[in-house]
Amino acid sequence: MTDKPAWLVAHGPPWTPGMERQVFETGWITVTEQTAIAPTGRPSPYGMVKFKNLAVAVLPIHDDGTVTLVGQHRFPFMAYSWELPEGGAPMGEDPLEGAKRELAEETGLMAAEWREILQAQLSNSVTDERMVGYLATGLSPVAGAEHTADETEAIALVRVPFHEALEAAVAGHLPDMLTVAMLLRGHHMAVKGSLPGALARAMLG
Repeated sequence: MTDKPAWLVAHGPPWTPGMERQVFETGWITVTEQTAIAPTGRPSPYGMVKFKNLAVAVLPIHDDGTVTLVGQHRFPFMAYSWELPEGGAPMGEDPLEGAKRELAEETGLMAAEWREILQAQLSNSVTDERMVGYLATGLSPVAGAEHTADETEAIALVRVPFHEALEAAVAGHLPDMLTVAMLLRGHHMAVKGSLPGALARAMLG
């Protein structure tokens, strides 16, 4: 990651947390409510979703500049979604290990080279969910691997040129935000010379 520019500084007072009570809990999230004090000094009831896993996403780029995407139905929107391989790494686990596991489970692939390329906050007004994204290259099948996805996941795979996936994301056809952000980051790296030349040329078509 590059150093922060000088203008990236905090301004004004922060939020002040108040008494917190747990409203709901599952194996994945905890919902809490508290009366916090806003930066303006006003009391403000605040509900927050706390995640028990760190989100991990993988941008798996093949040597020919194609990318493997995962297709599945997403319950909250009752819609089908094509996405990059992604999932959750338990807090305290090395997120890279979680990313390797998700890539193998969802696609049957392993990578020779891994590189962290993105960190982000997801919906940071109401959740504390964070993500780490990795570029995976030198891809090959996991020996004898079956797609050992979660028992609730019915996953499909497609391998498409990177530039087609990027265009689909920009057009709104791949609405998953981790996918959009990771594809844009991959494009930025290819354009800025942060990737091997042959791979960048293949990605950009």
